[in-house]
Amino acid sequence: MGVFERRTLSNGLRVLTAPMPQAQSVSCFVMLAAGSRYETADTNGIAHFAEHMFFKGTDRRPTARDIAGEIDAIGGEFNAFTGKEYTGYYVRCAAETRDTALDVLVDMLRNSRFDPDEIEREKGVIIEEMNMYFDTPRDFIGGVYESLLYGDQPLGWDIIGRKETVRGATRESFTDYTDKWYRPDRMVVGVGGQLGTGLEGRLEQLLGDLEPRETGSPAPVASNGNGSRVKVHTKQSDQAHVVLGVRSRPLVDPDRYVLQILATVLGGGMSSRLFTEVRERRGLAYYVFGTNHAYTDAGSLYAQSGVDINRIDDAVTTIVDQFRLLADEAVPSDELEKARNFTKGRFVLQLESPHGTIMFGIRREVLEGRVDEPQAVLDALDSVTAEDVQRVAKEILDSGFHLAVIGPFDDATRFEQLIG
Repeated sequence: MGVFERRTLSNGLRVLTAPMPQAQSVSCFVMLAAGSRYETADTNGIAHFAEHMFFKGTDRRPTARDIAGEIDAIGGEFNAFTGKEYTGYYVRCAAETRDTALDVLVDMLRNSRFDPDEIEREKGVIIEEMNMYFDTPRDFIGGVYESLLYGDQPLGWDIIGRKETVRGATRESFTDYTDKWYRPDRMVVGVGGQLGTGLEGRLEQLLGDLEPRETGSPAPVASNGNGSRVKVHTKQSDQAHVVLGVRSRPLVDPDRYVLQILATVLGGGMSSRLFTEVRERRGLAYYVFGTNHAYTDAGSLYAQSGVDINRIDDAVTTIVDQFRLLADEAVPSDELEKARNFTKGRFVLQLESPHGTIMFGIRREVLEGRVDEPQAVLDALDSVTAEDVQRVAKEILDSGFHLAVIGPFDDATRFEQLIG
C-alpha cells in the first residue's frame, strides 16, 4: 500500500490523498500549476496579488473577517503561497471539521468578489510588502540572482511584481488571470491526514462543475543573451549579501538526486564544506548555505551568504574554490554517507506530519504530473555514488559562474575577475 492515492473528478481535476488514520488532523490543499511565470510584463505581480485578494471576501462570506472567523471557529490555520510555477492555498484543522475547511477554501477560490475598493486598499499592503522585500537583502539577493540568470522574462522577474503593475491592477486584471489559469487541468486538490468518509463526493459537489478549458502553457525559458556574469545592486550596508552559482538541471532530470546530495555536501547543514570553510575556519560570514533550485525547464546550484564587506573578495574566492573542489576530487566515502543520511533524514522529517506529507505529494503532482512514493526517493538517494557527484559537478561547472551582490559596491569588474 502506497502513501499516496490519486483520483480524478468528472471534469478532470485531480485529487491526491495521503491517508494517515492515526492522525487527528487533516490538511486540505488546493494547488495550481500557475504562478508568476504565467504573467506578462503588464501583469507582473498579479498572481501574488490575487493570492491576497482571495482572502478578502466572497458572496457568501463578504469580508475577510467572515472568512477568518469561520476558520477560527474550527480552530484551523489557513494560508497561501505564490511561487513562479505554482500557487497553493491550504487549511489545517481537526479531522471532523474537514468539510468546513474545504467549503471555505473552494468558496474563496471560486467566488471571490475582487471588490474594487478592497483592491485599492490592498495595493498599499502589497507596496509595503514590496518595500520590506527590497529592504531585506537576505531575501532580495535571490531576486537579483535570478534576474541575472534569466534576464527579462518571467523567470527573471520578482514574484511580488513591480510597483507600477501593482498600482495599475484592476478587477479585470484578477478575473482575466484566474479565468484563464484556474482551470481543472491545472488544479490539484490534496488532502492528508485522517480523511474521513465521502471525500470524493464532497469534492465533486464543490468542484465537479468547474468548466474545463484549454489554457496553453507559458513560454519555455529562453537563453539570457546579455552575457553578463555579475550583477551588483548598490546599497549602503554593513554587510554584503552574495549568491554565487552555476546553471544546473530542470526539475525532472535523471541526476536530480545526485544534485540534491551534491548540494548537501556543498552547503547543507553546519558541517558542510561551505559552513566549515567560510564561517568556521575563516570567519567571513554569519550565514552561508548551498542548495539546488529547479524549475520545470531550468535550474541552478548556488551558494548564498552574508559576508564582511571588507573581506568580500576572500569570501567569493573561497566559495568558488569549494565549487571547483567538487569537480576536481571525488567526495570521500564517509562524507558522502553523511550527506546521504542528512538528505534522507531531512526528507523523512518532512513526512512526519499530514501537512508535510501532502505538501510533498501535491507539489510533485502539480509540477510533474506524477508522484514518487517516499520509498522510491529514499532508494534513489541510496543509489548515488561519489563518481556520480563528481561527474555532475564537472558537467554543470562547465557553464561558468554567475554572481549577484548586494552591498556598497558599484563596480562589477572586480567580481568578474574573482569568478574567472
